[in-house]
Amino acid sequence: MRKYRFILSIVLLTLVVGACKKTYDDISFVQNESAPDKLSALFEITQDNTGLVTITPNGEGATAYDIYFGDATTIPAKVQPGANIVHKYAEGVFNVKIVAYNASGKTTEATQPLTVSFKAPENLVVTTAIDAANNFKLNVSAKADFETMFKVYYGDAGANEVPVTFLEGDVVSHVYAAIGNYTVRIIAFSGGAATTTFTKVISIVDPVLLPVTFESTTLNYAFSNFDGGVVTVIANPNSGGINTSAKVGKMVKNAGQPWGGSVLKLGENINFTANKVFRMKVYSPRVGAKVLLKVENAADGTINFEKEVTTTVANQWEDLAFDYRTIDAAKVYNNLVLIFDYGTMGNGTANFTWLFDDIRLTNQMPTGVLSLPVTFDLANVNYTVTDFGNANTNEAAADPAGGSNKVAKTTKPSGAETWAGTTMGSYFASKIPFTATQTQMSIRVYSPAAGIRVRLKVENHTDNTKSVETEAMTLAANTWETLVFDFANSSAGTSALNIANNYDMASLFFDFGKAGDGKVFYWDDVTFLTANVIPEYLALPVTFQSTKITYAFGDFEGGVVSVVNNPSASGINTSSKVAKMVKNAGAVYAGSALELVNPINFSVKKTMKMKVYSPRVGAKYLLKVEGPNGAQYEKEVLSTTANAWEELTFDFSAIPAGSYTRIVWIMDLGTVGDGSANFTYYMDDITQI
Repeated sequence: MRKYRFILSIVLLTLVVGACKKTYDDISFVQNESAPDKLSALFEITQDNTGLVTITPNGEGATAYDIYFGDATTIPAKVQPGANIVHKYAEGVFNVKIVAYNASGKTTEATQPLTVSFKAPENLVVTTAIDAANNFKLNVSAKADFETMFKVYYGDAGANEVPVTFLEGDVVSHVYAAIGNYTVRIIAFSGGAATTTFTKVISIVDPVLLPVTFESTTLNYAFSNFDGGVVTVIANPNSGGINTSAKVGKMVKNAGQPWGGSVLKLGENINFTANKVFRMKVYSPRVGAKVLLKVENAADGTINFEKEVTTTVANQWEDLAFDYRTIDAAKVYNNLVLIFDYGTMGNGTANFTWLFDDIRLTNQMPTGVLSLPVTFDLANVNYTVTDFGNANTNEAAADPAGGSNKVAKTTKPSGAETWAGTTMGSYFASKIPFTATQTQMSIRVYSPAAGIRVRLKVENHTDNTKSVETEAMTLAANTWETLVFDFANSSAGTSALNIANNYDMASLFFDFGKAGDGKVFYWDDVTFLTANVIPEYLALPVTFQSTKITYAFGDFEGGVVSVVNNPSASGINTSSKVAKMVKNAGAVYAGSALELVNPINFSVKKTMKMKVYSPRVGAKYLLKVEGPNGAQYEKEVLSTTANAWEELTFDFSAIPAGSYTRIVWIMDLGTVGDGSANFTYYMDDITQI
């Protein structure tokens, strides 16, 4: 029996040996193994002036190391992975060389400087920085003279904290578990007993930044509630549709003030350089609830900007857009303010409870929604226009001046109607916000010629009887200029501005009143002006000071008017430019006319004034206004002084209702002029009071 067992053992051993030989014949995987990589060494020195340094090599793929100490010792020390070697040094700087071997014998070497000094380290410089990708991660590095190594205590593990050793040139990192203030201590060691220590308090914060999603488990969404508004962060009770996130904000508007709401302070200033459209998901208890999103300066609440939109669905999530394209991006904004149903007192019920989420800054208006300003550049906005009267508009044309933005291009071809024009989209998402003092809009225009009338009309898209029109005039050719349209001065034959009307649609007419002849116009940036400006086109007051306006006088029957330097800049008129009228031989009613862009509004102001410089006392100055439909009214006043400026007053209180767009001057009506100095008159500053 023992014999059989012995034979069986021999057989089994033979099988095992054979199997092993078959398995390990192919050693190419060893021969193809990469050389060791990422070599370094950690130095730790005893602080007792002995110069004993513990060297621990590290590397990837190494099976053994040779350590060359860099001093008089010529034979390297053999060190296995995970082990170390202790060597005694004198004071000095040594280049320690590490040679790493892998299983196939391939080598990699690296040299690392070692400073051994028995003096305390000097000129310790420590760098601490919060990681750009992780607000809880601290990166530390250090350098000093006479140091051998550093140890860092991060200050979050109590009295038993084990320090981390690192060398000059290393960056060591630590991730804190929570926000707070931590005292970080870095100790620089040499070979002596003395050390040098650096301490710094590190504040770990997790600021609330855009976008605000409420999903962070570490952020403190510290809303400051006011006047009845109360915000909390809760689990999403209506996960679905466009919002399946876990956490959302909840606003309950209790009894308090009609403006009850809440403020969230952000950890950095809002950057409006590229994106100017806020988006926020809202779950409303009803259709038509008002949602106001406001930004303000945390230190100065007078610096603010707000937009209000209304909800369009009830009891489901929708993504609202708040158009901030007209914000003054040069100012600082770092607070978000939310007010729901501004103007209505809440009562804390479900009818005054809203959910909100995902507050972010984008450059996208909702698909199909057109809002001022109209720029032709936003994604998802339907800029489709409606032409009429045979006008032809491309709403996605290239900028003729070479800009990268998109603009609209309108051609008024031959055969186009005098009233040919273009309506912007179908209508705006909200009414144009005219007020008693803010009555202007502006459009950038690239015109083929100066002196072309451009008409802008606004109306209610459901009732075109509620409309108002006004005009501007181009002042330059083949360059971009901004035309200002003041609806306080409506054009001939149109209704007056009524701020109670819902003007939510706009149409543009180039070269209004003239049939098409092939002219091409480009336009962009249709904007409501929040602060009125004085437009540069022919309108009252007429001062003759503009270098851009073409004063196209219509002379008749011997009257000749030109703009000249003030012959006597003194007294009540020190302006540099004035108008000069020379009455030559011709008709007794010789004079000149000047066409204004818009009709003169005599509804309130019924007095005209004009500064004159007369060649004699008793010269007759006739000031007349005319309209395109034959309306006219005039007044004549005598000069009371000669060769000096005086201001004459013309009483138009009895003027009939009508449209008056032309000013006419006739001097010494009834007398034929002779072109001499006795029939030379100056005038300036035609105003209405």
